[in-house]
Amino acid sequence: QVQLVESGGGLVQAGGSLRLSCAASGLTFSRYTMGWFRQAPGKEREFVAAIRWSSGSTYHADSVKGRFTISRDNAKNTVDLQMNSLKPEDTAVYYCAASFTLRIPITAREYTYWGQGTQVTVSS
Repeated sequence: QVQLVESGGGLVQAGGSLRLSCAASGLTFSRYTMGWFRQAPGKEREFVAAIRWSSGSTYHADSVKGRFTISRDNAKNTVDLQMNSLKPEDTAVYYCAASFTLRIPITAREYTYWGQGTQVTVSS
């Protein structure tokens, strides 16, 4: 079955960096657009970034543009999220997701498979 497993979360001070990784199995990874979402307590799940399966083109939410970078390695079936200049408002559970589409979807309902999430906490 399809599995997405996130890693790399943790506690970091404001201004610091973290690199999240998501390892995928059970699907033809190179055919899926991959995304990162996050959910803070009491808030809805929020789109962070996505990378297209074919061209590798990316899209980042305005709230993280210039600070976060999504990338993928189709040979290793992984998608990463490099997070720099972290802010306390970036604190959330971060989820990796997969979508079988030619586009770059930015809503959660367009993603079929989800990981279990990894906690990122940014202290001020």
